[in-house]
Formats: sequence, C-alpha cells, structure tokens
Amino acid sequence: MKVLLVEDEPDLGVQVSRALTAAGHVVELRRDGTAALAALKVEHFEALVLDVNLPGCSGLDVLQVAHALRPRPVVLLLTARAEVGDRVAGLNAGADDYLTKPFAMAELLARVSSMGRRGQGGAAESVLPGGSLRLDAQRRRVTLGGQSIALSPREFDLLAIFMQAPGRVFSRDELCERIWERSHDYDTRTVEIYIMRLRKKLDGPGAPTIETVRGCGYTMKLPCGGPGG
Repeated sequence: MKVLLVEDEPDLGVQVSRALTAAGHVVELRRDGTAALAALKVEHFEALVLDVNLPGCSGLDVLQVAHALRPRPVVLLLTARAEVGDRVAGLNAGADDYLTKPFAMAELLARVSSMGRRGQGGAAESVLPGGSLRLDAQRRRVTLGGQSIALSPREFDLLAIFMQAPGRVFSRDELCERIWERSHDYDTRTVEIYIMRLRKKLDGPGAPTIETVRGCGYTMKLPCGGPGG
C-alpha cells in the first residue's frame, strides 16, 4: 500500500517508516499536520498512519480532510495512552483503528496490514439482503432503499457480522475479536462508538435496528417481513 506516515517525533518517524518499507509498503513521511494536508492534496494514499498531537494542525484536522476523500484512505491513529478523549474523537471522526504509544512495531505492521485487507475487500460472497438494506461483500458496498451508504472498513465489517446472523446477540468482546482479529487494549467504548455510527447511517425506512441487550451486547432486528423478522 501507499502509506502517508505523519509523525513529529524524528526517531519514531524514521523507525516506523523503515519498518513499513521493509514490509513492502511505499511510505511518505511528514512531520507536521500542515505538510500532511499538502501531501493529501496532490497524492492518493491508501492508508494513513497519523499521530494525533502534531505541530501545524492536529491529527484530527488531517483526519477530517482524509475522511472526505474519495476513495477514502484507511486511517490508523497513534495516541498517547492517556489521551482517551482524542481516541474517542478520532473514532467518531472516522478513524478505522488506533494504537497507543509506546507500541510494538510488529503490532503496528499487523494493524496496517489488517486495515489494508479490509479496505481492499475480501473474498467474493453473495449479496446479503435485510429488508431494503443490501450488503454486497465482494464489492464492499451497502445500499439502503437503493441509495448507497458510505461506511468505513470497520463499519462495513461490523454490519456484515450482524447481517449474517440477524437476531443473534453479540457481546462486545466477541465483536472486538472478530473485527480487530486479536486481543488488545480496546475498551468497550470503542465498540459503542462504531455501533452509534452505524445506527446513524442506518436511519431510513425498511432499515434494520441494532438494539442493545442490557448486560449482553448487541443484536440486529430486521424489519417485519425480513429474515429473522
């Protein structure tokens, strides 16, 4: 993948750039938010590895611009462990994943690789119906009432899990394991943010609802007449 790395710590930036390059990625390194915005205007990147606290303008400002691009790059945020508010704000703004500093380089490479697979799509699957909501797993496209819905890779994967088993209750821990594919330090707030984002985007006639099952997790309830309805 072509990766824009935005990190103002000189040593860390060089280390991450070398590791990503050794893993087969093409990397552009920028050290402040203003330079990152300039790069996004003239080049297309498939992924961003983005520090939140940057000189020039913040990583969240860069994320806002990146989220509006089409095609949209997947975004991994780098934050200090204490910056819970920044992580929540970043996920709400459309980031696909986050990693807290200090981190193991192997984990960063795994996260970037996982985001790349999700952004490019997986193996061919049939279109999954759910009332007027349709999910095409091969093209990674979702429509509601014939209108396309823009979902991030994480949102798409989360919706696919629910639509493959409507009516089943999924715990937060299971959703984390299936979406992020490994054990890590995500708190339950991460899942709640993605559920909230999906609920907002699935707001329309004939759309399923994602309901909270108190003390257990979440389930998808399809409209009357749909599978499982």
